[in-house]
Amino acid sequence: MTRNSCLSAAALTLLACTVFAGGLSGPPDDVVVHEWGTFTSIAGPDGNAVDWRPLSGTSDLPPFVCRFGIKGVLRGTVRMETPVLYFYSSKETDVAVKVGFPSGTITEWYPAAKQSPGEIVWPSVKILPATNGDFRNDGGNSHYYAARNTAAATVQVSDKGVAQQERFLFYRGVATFQPPLSVKLVDNQIAVRNWMEDQPGTIVLFENQGGRIGYRFGQSTGSEVALQRPELGADIASLRGELEQSLVANGLFADEAHAMVETWRDSWFEEGTRVFYILSRRAVDSILPLSISPKPAKLERTFVGRIEVITPELQTAVLEARKKDEGAALAKYGRFLEPILSRAAAAQHVRN
Repeated sequence: MTRNSCLSAAALTLLACTVFAGGLSGPPDDVVVHEWGTFTSIAGPDGNAVDWRPLSGTSDLPPFVCRFGIKGVLRGTVRMETPVLYFYSSKETDVAVKVGFPSGTITEWYPAAKQSPGEIVWPSVKILPATNGDFRNDGGNSHYYAARNTAAATVQVSDKGVAQQERFLFYRGVATFQPPLSVKLVDNQIAVRNWMEDQPGTIVLFENQGGRIGYRFGQSTGSEVALQRPELGADIASLRGELEQSLVANGLFADEAHAMVETWRDSWFEEGTRVFYILSRRAVDSILPLSISPKPAKLERTFVGRIEVITPELQTAVLEARKKDEGAALAKYGRFLEPILSRAAAAQHVRN
């Protein structure tokens, strides 16, 4: 699928200008919009996000999703993963949606939209609360489908006269900026530093070593918090439940929180060490300015930051697997393999 395969550029541009000038009739005053998404980055030795190729692995999206043509070679410090916008209304209505991404490039989206590197626009989205929805499905096991399991209204976008229906508006991207938090391994502790004025929500340190997991919740009350690495005797079910509660406390409905955790059930809890945190609303709005016209009665945006920590144990394991040419052992690190190897090689060079 090429960059323009889901677009009708001239018509969409004209409609976008009309819509954001107030061309659509106003929605009922009970329209509610909820959004969730994830920002993934990798911490360098100094705690700041490093440059990597987040799209180098196998795509986990169904084939009908629109894609930016050159996304495989894109580099950045942050992978914006699976933001979805849910809509709720008592009756059918039309809205226009525009999401800015000034520091990055929109790489995937669905339904059809007008995409440019720093912006995506759905000029006319029909909210259909009484419609079950005719949703596309390729029969695969993509994580994409889990996000449909909510009570949100069906949304419909027309592309070249063909109606595309979905439970949400979906988009992804790659960007170069420093996340609100930096994460650094110091002795046996993870030092988490917040460089924004607003405090992040829940902070979670998670480890999975050979299938044995541990996690520790923390709360930032200042610019820095230190989390002791956890003992590995916990279970995923308990962590999932606590994460869902935190997401609900930060604005999501219960079924939305469950859908988010279910979407990332494998990726979030795979082998390795990482820090999760909930971004402040101000941080989300700064990174991803969102315009919905007419303005909804309520808008919630709940984003989780995920920061991978490359520990000495991880570096050693990867170098050993490469030395023994254990392809399967290396493959499990997927898109993170390149930065892990780079970090391990640099550490080995310093030791020598």
